[in-house]
Amino acid sequence: MTIKVWHTHQARSMRVLWALEEMGLDYEVISMAFPPRFTQPEYLEINELGTIPYMIDGDTHMTESCGIPLYLVERYGKHEFGLKPDHPEYGDYLNWLFHSDATLTFPQTVYIRYTLQEPPERGLQEAATDYMKWFHARLRKLNKHLEDGREYLVDNRFTVADITIAYALFLGENLKIDERYKPQVRDYLNRMKERPAFQKVAKIGEEFTQITK
Repeated sequence: MTIKVWHTHQARSMRVLWALEEMGLDYEVISMAFPPRFTQPEYLEINELGTIPYMIDGDTHMTESCGIPLYLVERYGKHEFGLKPDHPEYGDYLNWLFHSDATLTFPQTVYIRYTLQEPPERGLQEAATDYMKWFHARLRKLNKHLEDGREYLVDNRFTVADITIAYALFLGENLKIDERYKPQVRDYLNRMKERPAFQKVAKIGEEFTQITK
């Protein structure tokens, strides 16, 4: 059975598509406008949360954009894109995977809500600015980690941890809150964006973005 992913253009579901593409796994994409729970209310019958991504792989249903790439590594034995528990950097690998959403993407999503989804009369711009500052403060760990010129986050090779972290940086760039990226972080992001799999999935669903602009 083909893996099925519900996606909106350059949303967090892009992490899932990027991982699938890198791993060479067959998948089907259902693209929708953002936010899908408002533009396509029937989506709530599939995913009661109304969030993106949503993945179905046989009897497995998942909603978390960082958990799904990890699942794919383990479920399909794609360990060239991950680390095994006996690897000395395994803890770092897991930490970067979850750091990417819990620490980096979280303040970005609040920023998106307060700047793009809430009406200006609510006066929440100051809160949005605070969350933007929070995002930059939380980049300290990555700034330091990349200071020595390392190309990837762990084991001197590309893993799904790079997918999840690079997406958070890419989202910051799209939101135009990337002006404080350190040179090593900017270089890292640019390297990740040069990967053919990234370039392919970054375009998926763009026709719906044009409709909603």
